[in-house]
Amino acid sequence: MPTAYSFGRRSQTESPLRCDLVQLFATAIVALIIWLAPASTVRAEIELVFGTYAADKPSATVRKYRPFLTFLENRMEASLGEEVTIGLKISKDYESSIDDLVSGRVDFARFGPASYVHATDRNPGISIIAMESKKGSKRFKGVIAVHKDSDIESVEDLAGLSFAFGDELSTIGRYLSQAYLLDAGISANELHGYEYLGRHDLVGEAVGAGKFSAGALKESTFKELVAKGVPIRALVSFDNVTKPWLARADLDERVLEAMKSVMLASQNEEMVKRVAKNGFLAGSDDDYDFVRRAMKRSSDF
Repeated sequence: MPTAYSFGRRSQTESPLRCDLVQLFATAIVALIIWLAPASTVRAEIELVFGTYAADKPSATVRKYRPFLTFLENRMEASLGEEVTIGLKISKDYESSIDDLVSGRVDFARFGPASYVHATDRNPGISIIAMESKKGSKRFKGVIAVHKDSDIESVEDLAGLSFAFGDELSTIGRYLSQAYLLDAGISANELHGYEYLGRHDLVGEAVGAGKFSAGALKESTFKELVAKGVPIRALVSFDNVTKPWLARADLDERVLEAMKSVMLASQNEEMVKRVAKNGFLAGSDDDYDFVRRAMKRSSDF
């Protein structure tokens, strides 16, 4: 009498060995079908991390960057034909953020000019994606502020008084402002005292509260504080070079070029304005020689 079989189900007269062979054959067929499927049906994923430091309140930093990073994800996906996700890492201070980029813990970052100089000193492979534009220029202003009711009229009047700086690695909050003070004949020895307060907004608020006679902060934060009613006024302003957006060493060239293409596009869209009001410009290392000179000058402070 012939033996009866049914696929995937064993009859009472079916050999256990024969059943195992049938199941193994079926599994192999399924695996072969998956292996032969067109590669285009599976989308690769590019995972990136953007890093910055909290020059202002961390919550304000998230509100500022998250919409732009989502915009960048979408535009890069269209360019690369791959899914792109971008995480956000906010470091507690300048030094931690620099270390993140130098060591490759973040893939790209927005730094101040002095932080860029420090980072490339430690890892020359770091490259500039783009520089922020200020009405088509690569320069903007820093401010030395005093209390609105202060009788201080010149930088020279700061002799014997107190001064608030920002972070010890800040371009405006330390290096440029100290170079400016030195050019006016004011060194640390001529001040009654000084402190590094970290964030620009903390400097402006401390001066407004009368805790320091003067302080250095970026112009945009100065204007925001004045609009909020903080009683400060600008004593002097000085030039700074705009911030670079940087890529870690050895970032995939396709990814780097896709970023540049999006950020340097001619159209100045609303999402771009949130992080760079006037868009971006192509940048080079030479653009930061101005800051290097100020950093060297401040070593005499």
